[in-house]
Order: sequence, then structure tokens, then C-alpha cells
Amino acid sequence: MKHYLRLFIILFIFSGCAEVENTQESTWGTIQEKILNTSCINCHVSGSTMTKQSGLDLSKKNSYSQLVGVSPKNIAAKKDGLVIVSTEGGMKGLSKSYLWEKINAYDREHFLSDHPEYGQMMPPGQNFLTDGQLQFVRAWIEAGAPEEGVVATEELLLDSNKYSPPEFTPLKPPKKGIQLHLKPFEVMPNFEREFFQYTNLDVSEDIYANRIQIEMRPGSHHFILYSFIKNINPSDLPEFDVPRELRYENGVYNIQTLRSMQYHEFFNGTQWPRMDYKLPPGVAFRLDSNFGLDQNSHYVNRTDSIMIGEVYTNIHTVDKSEVLHEAKVINWSNQNIFLPPKKITTLNKSFYTNKSIYVGQLFSHAHEKMKEFSVIIKGGTRDGELVYWTDDWQHPPIMSYDPPIKLNSGEGLQIITTYDNPLNEAVTFGFRSTDEMMILFGWYYE
Repeated sequence: MKHYLRLFIILFIFSGCAEVENTQESTWGTIQEKILNTSCINCHVSGSTMTKQSGLDLSKKNSYSQLVGVSPKNIAAKKDGLVIVSTEGGMKGLSKSYLWEKINAYDREHFLSDHPEYGQMMPPGQNFLTDGQLQFVRAWIEAGAPEEGVVATEELLLDSNKYSPPEFTPLKPPKKGIQLHLKPFEVMPNFEREFFQYTNLDVSEDIYANRIQIEMRPGSHHFILYSFIKNINPSDLPEFDVPRELRYENGVYNIQTLRSMQYHEFFNGTQWPRMDYKLPPGVAFRLDSNFGLDQNSHYVNRTDSIMIGEVYTNIHTVDKSEVLHEAKVINWSNQNIFLPPKKITTLNKSFYTNKSIYVGQLFSHAHEKMKEFSVIIKGGTRDGELVYWTDDWQHPPIMSYDPPIKLNSGEGLQIITTYDNPLNEAVTFGFRSTDEMMILFGWYYE
């Protein structure tokens, strides 16, 4: 009898231990306890002004049902098709989540400049969530925002770093490489200024760049660096250090500038006010020593006062002996754009490769009527797989792929872009932000 009693006690102890070990807080439960309860319910509590304004009382146990799949009270966000937290999952779900727009401090400049009608960022002031909290919430949303189950590791919450808003700061020259500088220039009120300035790199042999930094004053639509095609006649190259306007102040295009653009070869660029992009070890862009770089700056000033633009670029270089793969530029575009008035139009175009390539980066470029920009794989075992998506024309994400996307001969990528033209006139391809574009940039190696 004593033997059975001992056995019963042992089984009871171990079964109790097993039950404790298998009981783990759900990811949503952790968000409620360690993020909402510590950073949000001071304001979002029953009866508070913030709760009345937003409709969110996050101090209650049913806060999940108030957040997930629910339309926001904010009219602008609702019109933009956002829900407070989307269940679509992946990068699309993240982009459709109003909560992520409100808390993602690292996208603060985009939020404040492009969506002022969305209200203030949360938590208010400069009480940003930690990097760990942001990544934990992001992982949950990308997993479809489930109420039950564990979809993110709590180790993420150990990262206590926080975002601190940067100011425009001139870049320090690279230890090894080249710095370019477009000195302060004026952009007239209610005008889009876009110009080019050809800059001598002063190199005697080809150089290899594995890191690009760009820093711009606020107000930039884009900044692009171009080289020139190999078979250009030297007499067609622009003069060094002379600004070439794309449009005059009366809006008329500069024919000479348009003529020089037909010889361009895209090198790098961004729509973000600051970029610091590093290629993987052993991968680098090659810059032809026969050419300089044509700096293309486009600022949009929709105010009644003069805007000042300025751009710094650092090109960090490595020795040729360190380069295993030469990164080649993706610059695939569809210029056959016709958007009928008062209609939503979806266009697509496919691009195929005749050899095996490895795609390491993709990012889109379109203008203000773009509502959705998708890229899918065409052909092979991954046919139809979504590899890029954005609904943000002003600051599209720059997606890096590790490992790279392998495309075999005969396979490719298809761009699918949706536009909404509310005007009474058709819109076509063009260089102004009120025209449209459909371009996929990136790099690959063979």
C-alpha cells in the first residue's frame, strides 16, 4: 500500500510540473500585460478623453475585440482602408494596420508629413515603445494577430533601446570612398523642382561600392544617382557641376535635360530622407571610371514659402579582391500608362531572365495615384509567390532578401500596380508627382 501511495505522490508531482511547463502566456496575452498595461492604459482607460476620442478602452479584458479587425474612428485612416489591427498577416497585414502606423516610431517622419490627419503618434510625446516591444507587436501582426497561441518569442522584449528622432545632419566623409554634396538650393513656393548635376568622381580605375548613405533635408520626393551608358558619345555628356533643370519655373520642360536623360543608367537612390544601405559581404556595385555620377534631386514644395533642399551622399568602397559577386542594377519599368478619368485601373508587366540570377533587393517607384504595388514571381516552383507589396507611394519599403531570390532562366517577376485617378482627365506616364510611373528598382548578381 505504501508503494502505491509513493507512486501516486510522484505521479501527482510530475503531472503538476508538466502542466505548469505547458502553460505559456499567449502572444496576445503578453501584449496586453507587458505593453498595453504598461504603456497604454494610463490614457486608454474608462472615461478618459483619449478613450472617448478613439473608442478604445484598453484597460478591459475585451481589448482584443476592440482592436482586431475593427475600423478606426479616425476618418482619414478609415478612408485609406486601414483597420486598427489587420488579420491579413505578412507585410500586407502590417501595412493595413492603423495601430502599426501609430506606434512605429522609426517611420515617424513619414507619419507626420504624409498622414497629419491620422492624429498624434502613440504613446504621445516622445514616450516611444522600446525596439523590443515594437518587434514583438510586429511579429504578432505579421502572424495574423491571433488571440491564442504563441507567435513571437518573449526574448524580443529584452531589447530596451528606443527610437530618438534624428535631425538633418551632414554626413561625415567615409573613411574609404567618396562623398557627394548638393549644396543648399532653393525650391520656389508651390513648385516641384527637379534638376540634375553631373559630378566628377576623380578616379583612375573602376571602383566597387558596398555601402551607400544618403542624407537629405525634408521635402524631397526622391534622390537618384545615375551613371551613363557605355556607348554614349563623349560630346553628349553634361558639364560637371552645372545644375540642369528638368522644368523651368513656368512649368515648361527643358529639352536639353530630357535629351541627356535618355543616356542614363540607374545606379542608386531613395525616396526616404535618409538611407544607409549595406550590401552583403562579398557583394558590391561597380562604378565605371569613365563616368562621374549624375545627381538627380526632386523636391516638392506645396507651401507658400521658399523651401531649402540639400543632399549628402557617401559611397563606401572596398578593394576589388573582396568582391565575390558584382551587384547589377534592376531598373524595370512600364511607361505604357493610361489611367482613365474617375476610374481605378490595374496594370501589370512581366520581366523574365535568360540566365540564373539571385535577387537581393527590390523597391518600387510610383506617384500619388498609386494605391497598391505588388511583385510576384513568374514561373518555376514559386510561381505566383508575393515577394513585394506596398501601398505607400511616397516612402516605399526597400526590401532585402537573405537568402536572395533565385530566378532560373525563363523565370521572372511581374509588377502589378493599381491606381485611382479621381480627376476629370486621363493621367499618363510622366515626371511630375501628378503624372504616374511604374518602376521596380533593386539589384541582383549572377
